Amino acid sequence: MTSSAAASPQEAGAAPARIFLVAGEPSGDRLGAQLMAALKRRLGAVAFSGIGGEAMAGEGLRSLFPMRELTLMGFAEVLPHLPRLVRRLRQTAATIRQDRPDLVVTIDSPGFNGRLLDRLRGSGIATAHYGAPAIWAWRPGRLRRWVGRMDRLLAILPFEPPLFTAAGIDCRYVGHPVLEREPVTPDRIRDFRRRLSIADGAPVVALLPGSRRGELQHILPVLKETAARLQREEPRLHFLVPTLPQLAAALRSAFASWQRPPLLVETEAERQEALAVADLALAASGTVTLELAAAGTPMVIVYRTGLISAAIIRRWALVRYAGLPNLLLDRPLVPEFLQERCEPDALVKAALTLLRDPAAGAAQKAGFREIMARLAIEGRPSERAASLLAELLARPAPRL
Repeated sequence: MTSSAAASPQEAGAAPARIFLVAGEPSGDRLGAQLMAALKRRLGAVAFSGIGGEAMAGEGLRSLFPMRELTLMGFAEVLPHLPRLVRRLRQTAATIRQDRPDLVVTIDSPGFNGRLLDRLRGSGIATAHYGAPAIWAWRPGRLRRWVGRMDRLLAILPFEPPLFTAAGIDCRYVGHPVLEREPVTPDRIRDFRRRLSIADGAPVVALLPGSRRGELQHILPVLKETAARLQREEPRLHFLVPTLPQLAAALRSAFASWQRPPLLVETEAERQEALAVADLALAASGTVTLELAAAGTPMVIVYRTGLISAAIIRRWALVRYAGLPNLLLDRPLVPEFLQERCEPDALVKAALTLLRDPAAGAAQKAGFREIMARLAIEGRPSERAASLLAELLARPAPRL
Protein backbone atom coordinates (compact mmCIF):
# COMPACT_ATOMS: atom_id res chain seq x y z
CA MET A 1 0.00 0.00 0.00
CA THR A 2 1.31 3.47 -0.84
CA SER A 3 0.42 6.79 0.70
CA SER A 4 0.70 8.87 -2.49
CA ALA A 5 -2.71 7.90 -3.86
CA ALA A 6 -4.45 9.24 -0.77
CA ALA A 7 -2.16 12.15 0.06
CA SER A 8 -2.05 13.72 -3.41
CA PRO A 9 -4.40 11.91 -5.79
CA GLN A 10 -4.12 14.49 -8.54
CA GLU A 11 -0.32 14.20 -8.90
CA ALA A 12 0.70 13.27 -12.39
CA GLY A 13 1.30 9.57 -12.64
CA ALA A 14 -0.16 8.76 -9.22
CA ALA A 15 -1.50 5.20 -9.15
CA PRO A 16 -5.24 4.96 -8.40
CA ALA A 17 -6.15 3.84 -4.91
CA ARG A 18 -7.42 0.25 -5.05
CA ILE A 19 -10.38 -0.25 -2.72
CA PHE A 20 -12.29 -3.49 -2.16
CA LEU A 21 -15.81 -3.04 -0.77
CA VAL A 22 -18.24 -5.66 0.54
CA ALA A 23 -21.96 -4.96 0.97
CA GLY A 24 -24.43 -7.73 1.75
CA GLU A 25 -27.89 -6.16 1.58
CA PRO A 26 -29.78 -3.35 -0.21
CA SER A 27 -29.29 -0.70 2.49
CA GLY A 28 -25.56 -1.46 2.47
CA ASP A 29 -25.53 -1.26 -1.32
CA ARG A 30 -26.98 2.26 -1.19
CA LEU A 31 -24.52 3.21 1.55
CA GLY A 32 -21.66 1.79 -0.51
CA ALA A 33 -22.70 3.72 -3.62
CA GLN A 34 -22.73 7.01 -1.69
CA LEU A 35 -19.30 6.19 -0.26
CA MET A 36 -17.87 5.30 -3.67
CA ALA A 37 -19.02 8.62 -5.12
CA ALA A 38 -17.48 10.50 -2.19
CA LEU A 39 -14.20 8.58 -2.48
CA LYS A 40 -13.96 9.45 -6.18
CA ARG A 41 -14.47 13.13 -5.36
CA ARG A 42 -11.83 13.03 -2.62
CA LEU A 43 -9.20 10.76 -4.14
CA GLY A 44 -9.61 11.35 -7.85
CA ALA A 45 -8.58 8.08 -9.48
CA VAL A 46 -9.95 5.06 -7.63
CA ALA A 47 -10.16 1.43 -8.73
CA PHE A 48 -13.05 -0.36 -7.04
CA SER A 49 -13.64 -4.07 -6.69
CA GLY A 50 -15.66 -6.23 -4.33
CA ILE A 51 -19.27 -7.29 -3.74
CA GLY A 52 -22.31 -5.07 -4.12
CA GLY A 53 -25.65 -4.54 -5.80
CA GLU A 54 -27.10 -2.31 -8.49
CA ALA A 55 -26.38 0.99 -6.73
CA MET A 56 -22.68 0.18 -6.34
CA ALA A 57 -22.56 -1.15 -9.90
CA GLY A 58 -23.78 2.27 -10.99
CA GLU A 59 -20.66 3.76 -9.38
CA GLY A 60 -18.36 1.37 -11.20
CA LEU A 61 -18.23 -1.82 -9.10
CA ARG A 62 -18.20 -5.18 -10.83
CA SER A 63 -19.38 -7.61 -8.16
CA LEU A 64 -17.35 -10.73 -7.47
CA PHE A 65 -20.67 -12.61 -7.17
CA PRO A 66 -24.33 -11.53 -6.82
CA MET A 67 -24.92 -9.64 -3.58
CA ARG A 68 -28.29 -11.35 -3.13
CA GLU A 69 -26.42 -14.50 -2.04
CA LEU A 70 -25.57 -12.65 1.20
CA THR A 71 -28.98 -11.05 1.77
CA LEU A 72 -30.14 -13.43 4.46
CA MET A 73 -31.26 -12.84 8.02
CA GLY A 74 -32.19 -15.02 10.96
CA PHE A 75 -30.87 -18.40 12.09
CA ALA A 76 -33.49 -20.45 10.26
CA GLU A 77 -32.97 -18.58 6.98
CA VAL A 78 -29.17 -18.67 7.08
CA LEU A 79 -28.71 -22.30 8.16
CA PRO A 80 -29.68 -23.98 4.83
CA HIS A 81 -27.29 -21.70 2.97
CA LEU A 82 -24.29 -22.12 5.28
CA PRO A 83 -22.18 -24.28 2.93
CA ARG A 84 -22.53 -21.74 0.12
CA LEU A 85 -21.85 -18.81 2.47
CA VAL A 86 -18.67 -20.49 3.72
CA ARG A 87 -17.51 -21.01 0.11
CA ARG A 88 -18.20 -17.36 -0.69
CA LEU A 89 -16.36 -16.28 2.45
CA ARG A 90 -13.30 -18.31 1.46
CA GLN A 91 -13.50 -16.99 -2.12
CA THR A 92 -13.72 -13.38 -0.98
CA ALA A 93 -10.86 -13.66 1.51
CA ALA A 94 -8.66 -15.46 -1.03
CA THR A 95 -9.38 -12.82 -3.69
CA ILE A 96 -8.43 -10.01 -1.31
CA ARG A 97 -5.22 -11.70 -0.18
CA GLN A 98 -4.25 -12.40 -3.78
CA ASP A 99 -5.09 -8.94 -5.18
CA ARG A 100 -3.86 -7.02 -2.11
CA PRO A 101 -5.96 -3.86 -2.44
CA ASP A 102 -4.88 -0.72 -0.60
CA LEU A 103 -8.00 -0.80 1.57
CA VAL A 104 -10.89 -3.15 2.34
CA VAL A 105 -14.19 -1.57 3.44
CA THR A 106 -16.88 -3.92 4.72
CA ILE A 107 -20.36 -2.43 4.95
CA ASP A 108 -22.92 -3.57 7.52
CA SER A 109 -23.84 -7.33 7.28
CA PRO A 110 -21.80 -8.09 10.43
CA GLY A 111 -22.22 -11.86 10.25
CA PHE A 112 -20.45 -12.31 6.93
CA ASN A 113 -18.22 -9.25 7.14
CA GLY A 114 -17.05 -9.88 10.68
CA ARG A 115 -15.82 -13.33 9.67
CA LEU A 116 -14.21 -11.89 6.54
CA LEU A 117 -12.29 -9.36 8.63
CA ASP A 118 -11.12 -12.21 10.87
CA ARG A 119 -9.68 -13.98 7.83
CA LEU A 120 -7.77 -10.83 6.85
CA ARG A 121 -6.00 -10.40 10.19
CA GLY A 122 -2.25 -10.33 9.78
CA SER A 123 -2.50 -9.68 6.02
CA GLY A 124 -1.09 -6.17 6.27
CA ILE A 125 -4.07 -4.82 4.33
CA ALA A 126 -5.82 -1.76 5.82
CA THR A 127 -9.42 -2.50 6.82
CA ALA A 128 -12.48 -0.52 7.89
CA HIS A 129 -16.07 -1.44 8.69
CA TYR A 130 -18.90 0.96 7.82
CA GLY A 131 -22.04 0.62 9.94
CA ALA A 132 -21.34 -0.51 13.50
CA PRO A 133 -22.81 -3.86 14.59
CA ALA A 134 -25.79 -3.37 16.89
CA ILE A 135 -24.14 -4.73 20.02
CA TRP A 136 -26.32 -2.30 22.00
CA ALA A 137 -29.45 -4.15 20.83
CA TRP A 138 -28.65 -7.78 21.60
CA ARG A 139 -25.81 -10.14 22.50
CA PRO A 140 -23.42 -7.58 24.06
CA GLY A 141 -20.77 -10.28 24.27
CA ARG A 142 -20.20 -9.77 20.55
CA LEU A 143 -18.32 -6.55 21.34
CA ARG A 144 -15.10 -8.35 22.31
CA ARG A 145 -15.14 -10.16 18.96
CA TRP A 146 -14.85 -6.83 17.16
CA VAL A 147 -11.76 -5.73 19.05
CA GLY A 148 -8.82 -5.88 16.63
CA ARG A 149 -10.96 -6.91 13.67
CA MET A 150 -10.39 -3.70 11.67
CA ASP A 151 -8.33 -0.53 11.71
CA ARG A 152 -11.33 1.81 11.92
CA LEU A 153 -15.06 1.52 12.56
CA LEU A 154 -17.43 4.10 11.03
CA ALA A 155 -20.65 4.46 13.02
CA ILE A 156 -23.91 5.85 11.64
CA LEU A 157 -25.73 6.36 14.96
CA PRO A 158 -24.51 9.03 17.40
CA PHE A 159 -24.63 6.89 20.56
CA GLU A 160 -22.43 4.11 19.14
CA PRO A 161 -18.83 5.46 19.29
CA PRO A 162 -18.56 5.61 23.12
CA LEU A 163 -19.53 1.92 23.35
CA PHE A 164 -16.80 0.82 20.96
CA THR A 165 -14.16 3.35 21.99
CA ALA A 166 -14.40 2.10 25.58
CA ALA A 167 -13.36 -1.34 24.26
CA GLY A 168 -10.32 0.09 22.48
CA ILE A 169 -11.82 0.26 18.98
CA ASP A 170 -11.12 3.31 16.80
CA CYS A 171 -14.78 4.23 16.17
CA ARG A 172 -15.95 7.52 14.60
CA TYR A 173 -19.47 8.86 14.06
CA VAL A 174 -19.90 9.95 10.44
CA GLY A 175 -23.67 10.56 10.34
CA HIS A 176 -26.58 8.49 9.14
CA PRO A 177 -26.99 8.10 5.35
CA VAL A 178 -30.57 9.35 5.63
CA LEU A 179 -29.03 12.82 6.00
CA GLU A 180 -27.90 12.62 2.37
CA ARG A 181 -31.44 12.38 1.03
CA GLU A 182 -32.55 15.38 -0.95
CA PRO A 183 -35.99 16.55 0.20
CA VAL A 184 -38.81 15.61 -2.18
CA THR A 185 -40.35 18.89 -3.30
CA PRO A 186 -44.12 19.50 -3.56
CA ASP A 187 -43.75 19.67 -7.35
CA ARG A 188 -42.19 16.19 -7.43
CA ILE A 189 -44.99 14.87 -5.21
CA ARG A 190 -47.63 16.33 -7.54
CA ASP A 191 -45.87 14.88 -10.59
CA PHE A 192 -45.56 11.51 -8.88
CA ARG A 193 -49.29 11.38 -8.06
CA ARG A 194 -50.11 12.38 -11.63
CA ARG A 195 -47.86 9.70 -13.14
CA LEU A 196 -49.45 7.02 -10.98
CA SER A 197 -53.00 8.36 -11.55
CA ILE A 198 -53.58 9.04 -7.85
CA ALA A 199 -56.34 11.62 -7.51
CA ASP A 200 -55.67 14.81 -5.57
CA GLY A 201 -56.66 14.32 -1.96
CA ALA A 202 -56.83 10.51 -2.18
CA PRO A 203 -54.99 9.02 0.83
CA VAL A 204 -51.91 6.89 0.15
CA VAL A 205 -50.49 4.06 2.28
CA ALA A 206 -47.00 2.66 1.67
CA LEU A 207 -46.48 -1.05 2.38
CA LEU A 208 -42.86 -1.88 3.24
CA PRO A 209 -42.51 -5.60 4.05
CA GLY A 210 -38.70 -5.60 3.94
CA SER A 211 -36.00 -6.27 1.38
CA ARG A 212 -35.13 -9.88 2.19
CA ARG A 213 -37.09 -12.86 0.89
CA GLY A 214 -37.39 -14.20 4.42
CA GLU A 215 -39.02 -10.93 5.48
CA LEU A 216 -41.49 -11.17 2.61
CA GLN A 217 -42.37 -14.69 3.69
CA HIS A 218 -43.22 -13.67 7.27
CA ILE A 219 -44.40 -10.06 6.93
CA LEU A 220 -46.08 -9.71 3.53
CA PRO A 221 -49.12 -11.93 4.30
CA VAL A 222 -49.92 -9.81 7.36
CA LEU A 223 -49.56 -6.53 5.44
CA LYS A 224 -51.62 -7.92 2.58
CA GLU A 225 -54.55 -8.81 4.84
CA THR A 226 -54.22 -5.50 6.69
CA ALA A 227 -54.32 -3.57 3.41
CA ALA A 228 -57.41 -5.48 2.25
CA ARG A 229 -59.25 -4.58 5.45
CA LEU A 230 -58.14 -0.96 5.28
CA GLN A 231 -59.43 -0.69 1.72
CA ARG A 232 -62.83 -1.90 2.86
CA GLU A 233 -62.80 0.75 5.60
CA GLU A 234 -61.44 3.51 3.32
CA PRO A 235 -62.30 2.73 -0.34
CA ARG A 236 -60.36 5.78 -1.63
CA LEU A 237 -57.06 4.46 -0.30
CA HIS A 238 -54.19 3.87 -2.72
CA PHE A 239 -51.42 1.44 -1.79
CA LEU A 240 -47.80 1.73 -2.89
CA VAL A 241 -45.08 -0.89 -2.44
CA PRO A 242 -41.55 0.52 -2.79
CA THR A 243 -39.40 -2.51 -3.53
CA LEU A 244 -36.39 -3.87 -5.39
CA PRO A 245 -36.47 -5.21 -8.97
CA GLN A 246 -35.54 -8.73 -7.83
CA LEU A 247 -38.58 -8.85 -5.50
CA ALA A 248 -41.10 -7.33 -7.91
CA ALA A 249 -42.25 -10.62 -9.45
CA ALA A 250 -43.02 -12.14 -6.03
CA LEU A 251 -44.97 -9.06 -5.00
CA ARG A 252 -46.98 -8.96 -8.23
CA SER A 253 -47.86 -12.60 -7.73
CA ALA A 254 -48.94 -11.98 -4.12
CA PHE A 255 -51.43 -9.31 -5.21
CA ALA A 256 -52.47 -10.89 -8.54
CA SER A 257 -56.02 -11.59 -7.38
CA TRP A 258 -56.71 -8.00 -6.31
CA GLN A 259 -59.00 -5.98 -8.52
CA ARG A 260 -56.86 -2.89 -7.86
CA PRO A 261 -53.43 -4.17 -6.73
CA PRO A 262 -50.89 -1.89 -5.05
CA LEU A 263 -48.61 0.11 -7.32
CA LEU A 264 -45.06 -1.23 -7.27
CA VAL A 265 -42.23 1.30 -7.23
CA GLU A 266 -38.82 -0.09 -8.15
CA THR A 267 -36.40 2.79 -8.90
CA GLU A 268 -34.53 4.63 -6.17
CA ALA A 269 -35.83 8.06 -7.21
CA GLU A 270 -39.44 6.88 -7.25
CA ARG A 271 -38.89 5.07 -3.97
CA GLN A 272 -38.06 8.34 -2.24
CA GLU A 273 -41.08 9.98 -3.86
CA ALA A 274 -43.31 7.14 -2.68
CA LEU A 275 -42.13 7.54 0.92
CA ALA A 276 -42.79 11.27 0.77
CA VAL A 277 -46.21 11.07 -0.91
CA ALA A 278 -47.57 8.49 1.55
CA ASP A 279 -49.93 9.65 4.28
CA LEU A 280 -49.03 6.53 6.25
CA ALA A 281 -46.53 3.67 6.06
CA LEU A 282 -46.72 0.14 7.41
CA ALA A 283 -43.01 -0.57 7.58
CA ALA A 284 -40.79 -3.46 8.57
CA SER A 285 -38.34 -2.40 11.27
CA GLY A 286 -35.08 -1.26 9.72
CA THR A 287 -33.32 1.61 7.96
CA VAL A 288 -36.48 2.57 6.07
CA THR A 289 -38.06 3.81 9.30
CA LEU A 290 -35.49 6.62 9.45
CA GLU A 291 -36.10 7.38 5.77
CA LEU A 292 -39.78 7.75 6.61
CA ALA A 293 -38.92 9.96 9.57
CA ALA A 294 -36.82 12.18 7.30
CA ALA A 295 -39.75 12.40 4.89
CA GLY A 296 -42.14 13.25 7.76
CA THR A 297 -44.36 10.28 7.00
CA PRO A 298 -46.31 8.79 9.95
CA MET A 299 -45.80 5.08 10.32
CA VAL A 300 -46.56 1.84 12.10
CA ILE A 301 -43.56 -0.46 12.64
CA VAL A 302 -44.02 -4.20 12.12
CA TYR A 303 -41.80 -7.25 12.23
CA ARG A 304 -42.09 -11.00 12.15
CA THR A 305 -39.47 -13.69 11.82
CA GLY A 306 -39.30 -17.44 12.27
CA LEU A 307 -39.93 -18.96 15.69
CA ILE A 308 -36.32 -20.06 16.21
CA SER A 309 -34.89 -16.66 15.27
CA ALA A 310 -37.48 -14.92 17.45
CA ALA A 311 -36.60 -17.08 20.45
CA ILE A 312 -32.89 -16.33 20.04
CA ILE A 313 -33.50 -12.58 19.78
CA ARG A 314 -35.78 -12.55 22.82
CA ARG A 315 -33.17 -14.38 24.87
CA TRP A 316 -30.45 -11.83 24.10
CA ALA A 317 -32.38 -8.59 23.53
CA LEU A 318 -31.19 -5.55 25.50
CA VAL A 319 -33.48 -2.79 24.21
CA ARG A 320 -37.09 -1.87 24.88
CA TYR A 321 -37.84 -0.94 21.28
CA ALA A 322 -37.19 -2.43 17.85
CA GLY A 323 -37.72 0.66 15.68
CA LEU A 324 -34.88 3.14 15.19
CA PRO A 325 -37.13 6.20 15.75
CA ASN A 326 -38.13 4.88 19.18
CA LEU A 327 -34.57 3.83 20.02
CA LEU A 328 -33.17 7.25 19.17
CA LEU A 329 -35.77 9.04 21.29
CA ASP A 330 -35.95 6.34 23.98
CA ARG A 331 -39.73 6.57 23.98
CA PRO A 332 -42.57 4.88 22.05
CA LEU A 333 -43.17 7.55 19.41
CA VAL A 334 -44.15 5.01 16.73
CA PRO A 335 -46.40 2.01 17.52
CA GLU A 336 -44.58 -1.31 17.16
CA PHE A 337 -46.20 -4.66 16.43
CA LEU A 338 -43.73 -7.53 16.66
CA GLN A 339 -44.11 -11.29 16.27
CA GLU A 340 -47.52 -12.45 17.62
CA ARG A 341 -48.67 -8.83 18.01
CA CYS A 342 -48.06 -8.31 14.29
CA GLU A 343 -51.56 -9.26 13.16
CA PRO A 344 -54.19 -7.52 11.00
CA ASP A 345 -56.68 -6.51 13.70
CA ALA A 346 -54.07 -4.54 15.64
CA LEU A 347 -52.50 -3.04 12.52
CA VAL A 348 -55.83 -1.89 11.08
CA LYS A 349 -56.70 -0.15 14.34
CA ALA A 350 -53.33 1.62 14.56
CA ALA A 351 -53.41 2.59 10.88
CA LEU A 352 -56.93 4.05 11.05
CA THR A 353 -55.97 6.10 14.10
CA LEU A 354 -53.14 7.73 12.16
CA LEU A 355 -55.24 8.21 9.02
CA ARG A 356 -58.24 9.69 10.82
CA ASP A 357 -56.71 11.60 13.74
CA PRO A 358 -54.56 14.56 12.61
CA ALA A 359 -53.19 14.99 16.12
CA ALA A 360 -51.72 11.47 16.11
CA GLY A 361 -49.84 12.12 12.87
CA ALA A 362 -48.71 15.56 14.05
CA ALA A 363 -47.23 14.06 17.22
CA GLN A 364 -45.14 11.64 15.18
CA LYS A 365 -43.98 14.42 12.84
CA ALA A 366 -42.83 16.51 15.80
CA GLY A 367 -40.84 13.52 17.05
CA PHE A 368 -39.32 13.02 13.61
CA ARG A 369 -38.02 16.60 13.63
CA GLU A 370 -36.40 15.90 17.00
CA ILE A 371 -34.76 12.77 15.57
CA MET A 372 -33.32 14.61 12.59
CA ALA A 373 -31.93 17.28 14.90
CA ARG A 374 -30.17 14.60 16.95
CA LEU A 375 -28.66 13.02 13.83
CA ALA A 376 -27.59 16.33 12.26
CA ILE A 377 -23.93 16.89 11.39
CA GLU A 378 -21.97 19.39 9.32
CA GLY A 379 -21.46 18.19 5.77
CA ARG A 380 -22.46 14.88 4.25
CA PRO A 381 -21.96 11.51 5.98
CA SER A 382 -20.36 9.96 2.90
CA GLU A 383 -17.81 12.80 2.72
CA ARG A 384 -16.93 12.32 6.40
CA ALA A 385 -16.54 8.60 5.82
CA ALA A 386 -14.39 9.16 2.73
CA SER A 387 -12.14 11.55 4.68
CA LEU A 388 -11.58 9.02 7.47
CA LEU A 389 -10.84 6.28 4.93
CA ALA A 390 -8.40 8.54 3.10
CA GLU A 391 -6.50 8.82 6.40
CA LEU A 392 -6.12 5.05 6.44
CA LEU A 393 -4.85 5.06 2.88
CA ALA A 394 -2.27 7.69 3.81
CA ARG A 395 -0.76 5.55 6.58
CA PRO A 396 2.51 3.78 5.72
CA ALA A 397 1.98 0.14 4.85
CA PRO A 398 3.09 -2.22 7.66
CA ARG A 399 6.11 -4.38 7.07
CA LEU A 400 5.15 -8.03 6.64
